[in-house]
Amino acid sequence: MTPFPFRLLSVVCCALASSLLFVCCAGSSSSEESDAVASDSLSLTQVSSSKIFDSHPEFAQGHASTIIEANPGEYLVAWFGGTHEKHDDVSIWMAKGDGNNWEVPRKVAKIRNDPHWNPVLFNAPDEKIYLYFKVGKEIDDWETWVQTSEDKGKTWTTPVELVPGDKGGRGPVRNHNIVLSDGTWLAPASNEKNKVWNAFMDRSTDGGKTWEATPFIELDRTLIPEEGVIQPTVWESSPGNVHALLRTSGGKIARTDSKDYGKTWSPIYLTDLPNNNSGIDVAHLGGEKIALIYNPVGENWGDRNPINLAISLDNGKTWAIDQTIEKGEDPETEFSYPSIIFDGENLIMTYTWNRQKVAFWKFKVEGL
Repeated sequence: MTPFPFRLLSVVCCALASSLLFVCCAGSSSSEESDAVASDSLSLTQVSSSKIFDSHPEFAQGHASTIIEANPGEYLVAWFGGTHEKHDDVSIWMAKGDGNNWEVPRKVAKIRNDPHWNPVLFNAPDEKIYLYFKVGKEIDDWETWVQTSEDKGKTWTTPVELVPGDKGGRGPVRNHNIVLSDGTWLAPASNEKNKVWNAFMDRSTDGGKTWEATPFIELDRTLIPEEGVIQPTVWESSPGNVHALLRTSGGKIARTDSKDYGKTWSPIYLTDLPNNNSGIDVAHLGGEKIALIYNPVGENWGDRNPINLAISLDNGKTWAIDQTIEKGEDPETEFSYPSIIFDGENLIMTYTWNRQKVAFWKFKVEGL
């Protein structure tokens, strides 16, 4: 990605002197006062930004958020929170809001005194909301649990194991399920056993009742050294043609593609996009148009700062817009583990803000 000239807006985001950068691509006609970034006819305009909570007496840290639209203009956000990641008191928390104002966070899942991890919210075709999450002291032994709501997140069923007896994790590991054009539910999954990482897909053809895991997707470990690949994010560009970007230990985001509704996948290959071995997420904008939120840092276990939003109009081959959402000056700054959705007009996203809060942003997209 070629860097474009940028201008610094006078938006002070936090005590760590974070700031918001808008990257103006070639062809932009936006004025100095405009809160927008554009490339030819494509443009982004900030609608709102907020923090889901300032602090909470029951958890010191919050991480790994997930977001869906529960009702038009009303969002449901979940994350795991507790003393710190891996602590036995970590539970799944949730809040609802309109992007400016948020309800007080409430605990929605704690099945036993073990760490809970990586919630994933999913709007199902039957209008139920599903909440998937992991439970276990170590990632190697994760169990996947699921509960549902029929009243837009007000009340939830008792959690059950997604695949009873499974150890290692099934279903969506961090990013949203998608429903393919043939009705299949596809959950982007991965496995972390003995510090060896592999990605796979979980498929359900009966509306999430039962799941069938694909084999691990082929990975050349000379291409991606160290741990490997985890936490795919997926989209379907046309019927049967499904794609995934993956977090890696190789300094770049990886990719794999399927031509048969996610049953089989191409060997994993590297893109030109940098990756710091931290979470990424994609929102499908229709056809071959996608949005990606990520840390543009090409170093294994590199800084989780800044955090960028990019848009591709050609299925991820090139990126028409690549915009820094937030950048911190302090070396300990962390903006990570994003979640992003598209409502037809707006990109809506959340991410971990210094492990202390969950940040929310909403941008209107024009020119698609």
